Amino acid sequence: MWVIQELLGQIEEWIQKAQLNDDFLKRWEILELKDGVATVIWLDSVMFSEIVVFDNGIKGLVLDLSVDGVWVLVLWDYTSLKQGDTVLSTGRVFSVGVWEEYLWRVLNGIWEPIDGGRSIKPKKYWLVEKIAPWVITRKSVNVPLETGIKSIDAMVPIWRWQRELIIWNRQTGKTTIATDTILNQKWKNVYCIYVAIWQKESKIRRIVEMLKEKGAMEYTIIVNAPISDPAVIQYIAPYVWCALWEYFMEHGKDALIIYDDLSKHAVAYREISLLLRRPPGREAYPWDVFYLHSKLLERAARVQDEFWGGSLTALPIIETLDSDISAYIPTNVISITDWQIFLETDLFNSGFKPAIDVGFSVSRVWWSAQTKIMKKVAWKLRLELATYNELASFSQFASDLDASTRRKLDNWAKLMEMLKQTNDSPIPFYKQVVLLYMGINWYFEKIPLEEIKNIEKTMYQKLDTTHISLAEEIKKQKDLTPEIENSIKKLISEILKECGFN
Repeated sequence: MWVIQELLGQIEEWIQKAQLNDDFLKRWEILELKDGVATVIWLDSVMFSEIVVFDNGIKGLVLDLSVDGVWVLVLWDYTSLKQGDTVLSTGRVFSVGVWEEYLWRVLNGIWEPIDGGRSIKPKKYWLVEKIAPWVITRKSVNVPLETGIKSIDAMVPIWRWQRELIIWNRQTGKTTIATDTILNQKWKNVYCIYVAIWQKESKIRRIVEMLKEKGAMEYTIIVNAPISDPAVIQYIAPYVWCALWEYFMEHGKDALIIYDDLSKHAVAYREISLLLRRPPGREAYPWDVFYLHSKLLERAARVQDEFWGGSLTALPIIETLDSDISAYIPTNVISITDWQIFLETDLFNSGFKPAIDVGFSVSRVWWSAQTKIMKKVAWKLRLELATYNELASFSQFASDLDASTRRKLDNWAKLMEMLKQTNDSPIPFYKQVVLLYMGINWYFEKIPLEEIKNIEKTMYQKLDTTHISLAEEIKKQKDLTPEIENSIKKLISEILKECGFN
């Protein structure tokens, strides 16, 4: 009998210890708070990437677990928190609301409207951290994502689900390429999102007004995480909105997401990592900075029909310092992306816009990302322009050039003039096809350089009015059939005759 009583006594003691321990575990409180990163003690049962709630209702994200405590990123204003405040665990892994009603809106990094419109109550939630689609579920490259920019669609085309890097120094037109691509997705059933990290408020306002004026906001979301926001918001913004676009992809939609720019995103992560006391490495970035962007960009995919059938295309932007592409972050992102569009400062300053460097820009699956008709009219344009750049440099030191060389230089200069394009005016691919056919087949030979733009404008007007049937046939066939080629030649002859260059 005494044995049973002793066992009962031991059981009662264990129960009391367990209850005491449970009470002890509930005493979660802030031990230290630095620039939006809180060190929380007694939070032993929390999970990595879990959402926790502070006393005043502010949420936090668990980013690091250690023996000494738990490191929590405060999601928004941390100034109202102080040492000793309690923290509650929610048991919910970091997820965001997903819904089509986010379209048309301007939001901050944590999915809150900042455009003065009504609040949004999502119907579903999606995990922010997810594994990228498996290789076996992905489709091969066969659908282009046309940017409406002549030099890109002809020489460095983009396909749906690609990761195409736009890179060079500041003030060289990187953002313009991204916004023109958004404009060109009108009526193409492609949802677009522009994630601005560390950008000026005035710049974002101009982009929003331009997209509204062009009727592009109906399929676009603008996300703004400016320099005035905490580094935590700048860090999580790309992942939050990539989750929304994965929701669209997994519902059979095509989506385009632009990260402007990831170099600033890496700086925000470096700041957070140093606050988390992680050991710094090259240029003070933490050792996992490569994983920072690879886990984001690898989620771009186009999946097979039995696995939803949608696509997610990523256009990351990187800003270099003094054209240094060998710096840590540029080399990391270059190695992650499928190919790159390099810009050139000298071209931009000379008035050639978009200032795409044909020699450096890389296209690994060029032919697979173009329609048949674009392949046929643009296949030798890249080579000829690269040759022109070399010959033009050489000709500066030559006192006398033969007639054949001068003729080539003159024609290639006109090709460069043909590729110039004004901001916020993407060109449909069927118009590009006719213009490129004219340029690559030496029709500009008798036209003065200053008249190239007038010829181009006349051509577009005729394709919109008297030659609509040719435009429709190009869009339908997407191939340079003998009939289409003859129609293009007749249109060119008509334009040259009207302008007096026949």
